[in-house]
Amino acid sequence: MKVLGVIVEYNPFHNGHLYHIKSSKELIHPDYTVAVMSGSFTQRGEPAIIDKFSRAEIAIHHGIDLVLELPFVYATQDAGGFARGAVGVLHRINVVSDIVFGSESADREFLIKTAEILHKQPWRYQEILHTKLKKGLSFPNARKEALLEYAKEIKLLDPDRIKNIERSNDILGVEYVRALFQHESNIEFHTIKRVGAEYNEREFKGNLSSATAIRKLIREGEWNLVREAVPEKSYEVIRREISEGRGPVFWEELDLAYMTRFRLMKREDFSKIHGFVEGLDIRFEREVRKSGSLMEFIERLKTKRFTFTRLRRMMLHAFFGLTKEFMKDVNQKGPQYARILAFNKRGRKLLKILKKKSEIPLISTPSLYKKILENSEMEIDSELYLKMFEMDTLSTDIHALLFKKDFQRSGERDFKEKVRFIHTDLS
Repeated sequence: MKVLGVIVEYNPFHNGHLYHIKSSKELIHPDYTVAVMSGSFTQRGEPAIIDKFSRAEIAIHHGIDLVLELPFVYATQDAGGFARGAVGVLHRINVVSDIVFGSESADREFLIKTAEILHKQPWRYQEILHTKLKKGLSFPNARKEALLEYAKEIKLLDPDRIKNIERSNDILGVEYVRALFQHESNIEFHTIKRVGAEYNEREFKGNLSSATAIRKLIREGEWNLVREAVPEKSYEVIRREISEGRGPVFWEELDLAYMTRFRLMKREDFSKIHGFVEGLDIRFEREVRKSGSLMEFIERLKTKRFTFTRLRRMMLHAFFGLTKEFMKDVNQKGPQYARILAFNKRGRKLLKILKKKSEIPLISTPSLYKKILENSEMEIDSELYLKMFEMDTLSTDIHALLFKKDFQRSGERDFKEKVRFIHTDLS
């Protein structure tokens, strides 16, 4: 049995995502396709533009058979934590045979060799990396420079390839392979050449525009251009969600909530949060009191080493109180469950197989999450399971507070929204 796994955000689902699904299926010829998708917040530290239930629905309409939620605690980490969690879900459901991801280089050998270095962490590489970080480089750039220098010393990697590793999908590709090593997984990986605009490209590039550019178009109300950049069903669902007041949601709308929360925090509170290093606790406490808005605050914090994306993740972690101790457990012990968001007829068949083979509990009815734990005989950390899932539901409720219409903002959405069963011709 061939089961294809893909790791996605679909924020929102666009033509490049459809190309990825179709190309992956042509490569693998799977019996089933399962996606692990970010929930209410994304890897950039931002809220998703529409909710996870609607994004999962769109995915089913375009060739995915089963959508599982990537827990909030992984979805909002850097590339390494994001990949570790997503690959962990695919590995632990114990049916996925292959994963396919897009990358700029699409160079399998390069990805393997680079991932092996990052996984094994040779002392010389660590020494070079530490030196680069001390010079004030951001972690991605310090890592790239350390890999470049180390590659020249060992003469096993092409330095010209390493120069491009800062690009988003190559970074994630390396981390996916590294995560397969970490989980000692038998899943086979494949990479396909990424097409279209760069991940962070803000300008409209026609029918293969980036998610960043499409979110900008949605903000500006350029619906004719949005329609050109996304498949028709994706367009319909996005318009439906916005017309019904459940979006669009943007990071800046967290302004008052974030500023209030951070002004209530002291230096010692910030110092306990995952990712806070090198005096950032002092700077956060000081600059939030000098700033009159979230944008001013992040501008004051930004340096060559601490980019906007990294700071947005730190802010999100501080807002939700993700401590270093908790996140250490999260990353060491891995995903403790698989939350089902949507499926089609084929997905229903796959779920029957999963119930027999998965190494972690499947959550299809969130209101029963405690009972699922009580009845499970699987080797999971019960305390971590509860904290991880409750963080998912909390993040969903915070996301709902950013909806445009008041009556849509009520809490406990995870317990009110049913798993989406989608009838499609693709089933």
